[in-house]
Amino acid sequence: MRYFLDTEFNGFCGELISIALVPEDEAVAPFYEAILIEQPTEWVRANALPVLDAEPRSRDVVRDLFAAYLMNDPAPHLVADWPEDIALAARLLITGPGYMKPVRSISFELVDPDIIGPAAVSAVPHNALHDAAALRATMLAWEARMAR
Repeated sequence: MRYFLDTEFNGFCGELISIALVPEDEAVAPFYEAILIEQPTEWVRANALPVLDAEPRSRDVVRDLFAAYLMNDPAPHLVADWPEDIALAARLLITGPGYMKPVRSISFELVDPDIIGPAAVSAVPHNALHDAAALRATMLAWEARMAR
């Protein structure tokens, strides 16, 4: 199944703050978690932290929950609109040097919303769950237009 991925991170190429997967199938619950960070940037403090809608947890706990969520699907396909979202999602699965959480075959797709637009507006900008839902709406609308 396809999952629309979004993350929030602490500045350019910074540490992961929150991660969301919104399934294509609305009957499947989304995944959304936040990670404790020690030194948020001023921008993150002003724009991302106030709209977190999850109690931040340790990275290890979020990693375990993320891997467990993905294990429910034999072939998860994660769609993102920013390269760092993919990098942070993949990096979250790493448990240590040479080790990672066991996951089934996972694939990633990077799309450019400026090309497929018009983009759906996020109900809560800089909240990974709402941004992933907006990406889902944008992609599904574009696919519907292309199918005509």
